[in-house]
Amino acid sequence: MAISLLVVGFLGVFSLLSRSISLNRVAGDNYIATYLAAEGIEVARNIVDANTIQKKSWNAGLDPGDHEIEYDESNNSFSLTPNLGRFLSFDPANNTYSYSGTIQTNFSRVIKIIWVSQNEIQVNSKVSWTTRGGGSFTVNLEDHFFDWRS
Repeated sequence: MAISLLVVGFLGVFSLLSRSISLNRVAGDNYIATYLAAEGIEVARNIVDANTIQKKSWNAGLDPGDHEIEYDESNNSFSLTPNLGRFLSFDPANNTYSYSGTIQTNFSRVIKIIWVSQNEIQVNSKVSWTTRGGGSFTVNLEDHFFDWRS
């Protein structure tokens, strides 16, 4: 009888620990996904700001549609390219996520550009991933940019 109680007690503790570790992993992935989505918004903001500084049309390089972020090391710049549905990879040498990293991840990111009007664009940065247990999650951040010079 005492052994049965001990076994049931240990199973309860192990079940609790297992669930706790699983939830910790989900929280960690959510944290990473939120920052990857925020990076998508920041790249769009950077493009708008660079256009202003370079006296280009405020929305140049922000064509409507679904995009990925490409990083060009030669001139240290980001650009939006058509979405190919690729998963991001992680490069442990410099702790960055890109499409050329060495470790494949479960994260995919889509930057959706919508021209709301001639003076406003909507940017949605959506990061999706699937956990080991098969759970699907998404973080979707949205921002609006305006042609404040007109």
